[in-house]
Amino acid sequence: MSRDADRDAIVGINWASNNFRAYLIAADGSALDEFVMPKGVIGLDRDGMAAMIADVAARWPGVSTIYASGMIGSNLGWVQVPYADAPAGPSRLRAHAVASDIGGVMVHIVPGVACRREDGAPDVLRGEEIELLGLARIGARADLAVLPGAHTKWVGFRGAGIGDFFTNIAGELHDRLTTQGLLASVVEGEARDGDAFRKGLARGREGRLSLGTLLFGARAQVMRGDLAKADAASYLRGLLIGTEIADAVAVHGPLAGQDVVLIGNPALSALYAAAIESFGAATSIVDGRRACLAGFRALHEANDD
Repeated sequence: MSRDADRDAIVGINWASNNFRAYLIAADGSALDEFVMPKGVIGLDRDGMAAMIADVAARWPGVSTIYASGMIGSNLGWVQVPYADAPAGPSRLRAHAVASDIGGVMVHIVPGVACRREDGAPDVLRGEEIELLGLARIGARADLAVLPGAHTKWVGFRGAGIGDFFTNIAGELHDRLTTQGLLASVVEGEARDGDAFRKGLARGREGRLSLGTLLFGARAQVMRGDLAKADAASYLRGLLIGTEIADAVAVHGPLAGQDVVLIGNPALSALYAAAIESFGAATSIVDGRRACLAGFRALHEANDD
C-alpha cells in the first residue's frame, strides 16, 4: 500500500488458537491487503507473537491503528483482557479494549463477551464478537446469529448489541466420534440434506432420549441394517443439529418467524440453514470474512461514540 492509498485504513487481526489473519481495511470496509499464516497463539511464545506484530508493522508502515481479536486476549495470549458483559455493542467493546505494547507496536486487544444463559450459568465468546458486530454494518437482518463449527455459537441481539448466547460443542463431538471414536467405522462420505438428515434432525429435536443414547443408537442402526452406512453421516449431523435447535428454542424461543443469519463454513452453514428453515425461520448465509472486515470498521468508528 502506498502512503496515500487510504489514509483512514486500519489493521484488523483475527488471532485464533491455530491461525493468524491480518487485514488492511479501508474506510468502506473493503480489504486493501491481507495475509494469513498458520501462526496461532498456542504455537507461539512471547517472542513469536512480537515477531508476528513486527511483520504487520513492516508490511503496512503507514497505519497507526491496529486491532487484534481472538485468543491473543486470552490467558494463552499476550495479555488476558477481561470479557465485556452482554449486551455489548461496538462502543462497549471499544471501551473495554486494552492497548498493549507488543514488541514496540501498540495493539488494541479486543475483549470477548460474557453472558448469563437461560439456566443462570455463564457463557463466553472471544473472537466471534468482531463478525457479529459486522452484521449491522453490512445491513444483515438478524434476530439470531449462528456460527457453526466445533463450538457453535447461537447468539441473540439486543438492539445493535450482542445479547444472550450459548455455545454448543456438538461439532467437536461429531468430529472426534467420526474420525477416531466409536462412530468412525459406521460413517462414510459427507453429510447432506435429505431423508436421513431430516430423520436425525427430528429425533434430536424431540429430546425424548439423551444425546449419548441417541449417538450409540446411530451405530446400532447401521449394524442392524436400519440405517445405510452411506446415510450415517447425514443422520448424525441431523441428530446433533436437532439437539442444538432444542437448546435454541429453550434459550431464544420458537424459531418460527425469526430471521437467522449464519456465519461460517458454507457447506456446514447450508445444513444448519436447511434445519432451521424446517422450523419456520428465514435464513441467510453471510461470508465470515466480509463480516469480520465490517466488524473491525464498526469497532473503530465507535471511538467517538
